[in-house]
Amino acid sequence: MFPATTERPPLRIAFGRDPAAFLDAGVTVLGGDEVDDLFAAAQPSGRSSSLALFRMEDWLLGAGTVPAASGLEQATQRLFQNLFKTTRGFHVARIWSYVPAINEPGPSGLENYRAFCRGRSLAFEQRHGPEFKLRVPAASAVGCASPRLTVAFAACQAEPRHVENPLQMPACDYPREYGPRSPSFTRATIVPGDREAAVFVSGTAAIRGHATVAPDELAGQLECTLENLHEISRACGLGPRLDQGGQSSRRFKVYLRRAADQPLVAATLGERFFGPGDRVSYLRADICRKPLLVEIEATLFGVPNSAFAR
Repeated sequence: MFPATTERPPLRIAFGRDPAAFLDAGVTVLGGDEVDDLFAAAQPSGRSSSLALFRMEDWLLGAGTVPAASGLEQATQRLFQNLFKTTRGFHVARIWSYVPAINEPGPSGLENYRAFCRGRSLAFEQRHGPEFKLRVPAASAVGCASPRLTVAFAACQAEPRHVENPLQMPACDYPREYGPRSPSFTRATIVPGDREAAVFVSGTAAIRGHATVAPDELAGQLECTLENLHEISRACGLGPRLDQGGQSSRRFKVYLRRAADQPLVAATLGERFFGPGDRVSYLRADICRKPLLVEIEATLFGVPNSAFAR
């Protein structure tokens, strides 16, 4: 935890080691890692419009930021259209989105998150047709302080497997009370390899079915979020604790609506879910629903194929 007198640093997204290529995500770091460098060995591979591209083995990676003041839905749709054009020949496995003023109404009166979801969904449908819901990968979308929309992605050559949580309705099937177009993501995506796999767990919060659990109440939400993480871990075939104690490397991001909640959340997760080798970033960010206070995502690399039988 940072002292109150110290300015909190922004989370920086990095592919490779060049500091000039680091991208400010627009969220502040409350504790833990200040750089999101999941693909530290990546090398620059040019640009595609607003996206900076990188390559690492069989991965195509990218990140970009665009102004959203003229219309978040349109900006989202154009950015995702460019993402899909750029990744032809690959499978998109994970998308991270940082959405300006995510819970605030836009010029049309529609909440910014719902405008973002509509633009993203329309881009998915344009790319994959009416069956696009079968192709959506793991993802997260949280609020940022920047007026710009920032998106990062990881695409792979291997055919991924998308996984849903039996305790939750697939986000693509949410009823219209959550907006004119449902969120476009699956709860987890597994990228297979010859001997090892990567696992991306989407931003996970206190949602059961499609309903928010324990609105505005941290302890109840944290309990439900951990139950959801246990369940998606089982659905992936990793037992209840996301290969804890296994051979994989685990990277977590914990988004908190209230900065003051960080010490309690860190203590709870350190006792009940995280291990000594895990890398964690605690981040101050608004979450997709106003009553939600905490969201947790996970990325696992080097998961032995044998781990899925646990």
